[in-house]
Amino acid sequence: MTAPVHKASPLSSKLGAALGPALGPLAWTLVVPLIAMLILAGAWGGTPGRAATALILVALMAAVIAAVHHAEVIALRVGEPFGTLVLALAVTVIEVALIISLMLSGGHSAAALARDTVFATVMIICNGVIGLSLLCGAMRHHTLDFRVDGTTPALSVLTTLTTLTLVLPTFTTTTTGPTFSNTQLMFVGIVSLLLYGVFVFVQTVRHRDYFLPYDDAGDSEILHTPPTSAMALASLALLFVSLVAVVGLAKTLAPGIEDAVVKLKAPRAVVGIAIALLVLLPETWAAVRAAMRNHMQTSFNLALGSALATIGLTIPAVAATALLLGLPLTLGLPYKEMLLLGLTLAISVMTLSRGVATVMQGAVHLVLFAVFLFLAFFP
Repeated sequence: MTAPVHKASPLSSKLGAALGPALGPLAWTLVVPLIAMLILAGAWGGTPGRAATALILVALMAAVIAAVHHAEVIALRVGEPFGTLVLALAVTVIEVALIISLMLSGGHSAAALARDTVFATVMIICNGVIGLSLLCGAMRHHTLDFRVDGTTPALSVLTTLTTLTLVLPTFTTTTTGPTFSNTQLMFVGIVSLLLYGVFVFVQTVRHRDYFLPYDDAGDSEILHTPPTSAMALASLALLFVSLVAVVGLAKTLAPGIEDAVVKLKAPRAVVGIAIALLVLLPETWAAVRAAMRNHMQTSFNLALGSALATIGLTIPAVAATALLLGLPLTLGLPYKEMLLLGLTLAISVMTLSRGVATVMQGAVHLVLFAVFLFLAFFP
């Protein structure tokens, strides 16, 4: 039997051709992350002008495409769901480092930063990423199938973690305001990390088959030949470089975003949402591409895995930082955001507990995402 050949995705081929024959068919995946890092180094710490902002946006989008490519190479080597887990964990670790650095520099003014970032991430993923994936996939394939055995455990863990970390602090009585006491914060950080660890164990070891996509012999965009170990390790390093560039370039754009928010007279929370949208571009792109290939389980693994990693790793990390350094930490959501979160989780249960979805479910999630964005501008 002839071994199937490695087939580059159309996106990789087009971008490689756009960057010029001199780079070779895949050389762009090496060059783009390095160029993006050079642009980040030149722009870091300054306020970019219009031309520099345009250059940063181009570099950011190219780094996103490169990151998704390297994540797919790793997924081919290690198999699913490890490939999606690598991308989710890599982005989350960099996000956690960024949040902690902003907490250290912001002091009391950054007390609600972790809460706002986690909430925005959950809303963007559960409504924006999942909604867009469902809409794009259903427009192409009409009816989408996925494994309830994989989506239901992920959603149950996500519901538990969001309730413990974003809702419960508003109702505790040991401290005033939407905060935990030190003992409560330590306990919630530990159980969040443990619960996320159990989920990863179930996803990758005990019940790995629950999270595998249905076979699709007619999928022409799957890369069939596993890369070598050297290629996978190189892609892992380049994935990390690409994601550092994505998060760093998104942070560099923050002053320009803040100026635009001020001119629009919008709430400051919009800045965090805009940065979160940029940082989540790699997962969004990868999830939508999987949905377009009718691999909704892979798409959900990316989306829900990113949301779970954001809470399961971010909250314990910021809790430990706050406890060790005595930093203030506000975790409880206001009532309006709490209502939006509850509605999002309820709709997600209806969507992910049936094992089949159409364009209708995608439209509902995107409407909720539009409501979230609208109320951010007009609270």
